Amino acid sequence: MSQLLEKIDKGHLPRHIAIIMDGNGRWAKEHGQDRLYGHFHGVESVRNIVEGCAELGIGYLTLYAFSTENWDRPQYEVVGLMELLVNTIRKEAEVLHRNNIRLHVIGDLNMLPDYARQELKEALDMTAANTGLNLIMALSYSGRWELLNAVKNIAYEVKSGKLAVEAIDQHTLQRFLCTSDFPDPELMIRTSGEFRISNFLLYQLAYAELYFTNVRWPDFRKENLYEAILDYQSRERRFGKTSEQIVT
Repeated sequence: MSQLLEKIDKGHLPRHIAIIMDGNGRWAKEHGQDRLYGHFHGVESVRNIVEGCAELGIGYLTLYAFSTENWDRPQYEVVGLMELLVNTIRKEAEVLHRNNIRLHVIGDLNMLPDYARQELKEALDMTAANTGLNLIMALSYSGRWELLNAVKNIAYEVKSGKLAVEAIDQHTLQRFLCTSDFPDPELMIRTSGEFRISNFLLYQLAYAELYFTNVRWPDFRKENLYEAILDYQSRERRFGKTSEQIVT
């Protein structure tokens, strides 16, 4: 067993981990290849980290796979990413199902091509009854898009008389977010040395512990995940209170 794994307090695990999988393109460039080569190798990291979270008993894992801004990348890369996404889902759906992992997707799925939506639907249906790790893929997603979408839907409810303005509170907003069925992440990991959250889960990360590593995503493995969790477990989570209040 890994020495790092042995150090992890299994009674103090984050219930929900969110990851910005960054660095595929730079990793590929460092290996003298084009960007799609990096994305292809990043799939192995996804497989490894999903397995690691499932083994630990993590309840929810959200992976930032494709942002709304990614549609502006070169056409060949966008097409290649879509093909990789579809092929990966096709190959991995059975594995997820066998391991009792339930797949969810958040984002503006209307922007995805029809064939990608169909593959996603089949994988979602196949794993819908599973009760283990909830794997949430953020596809064609951005935090600002999600908040704008929520505000519009709340406005429609008010306009139609289903919701009074006075009744709108924090829970109302949460109900209209893509993540309404999930707890907020306690730990957010970003790979590849960038120190920003890039329009990812802007509302939900309000009290998350942020962990940044220089490791490129294609090189990120369970040992790196364990390091992030140990760092999380070394922190004091106060939620605006004082240390003394937490102790008492």
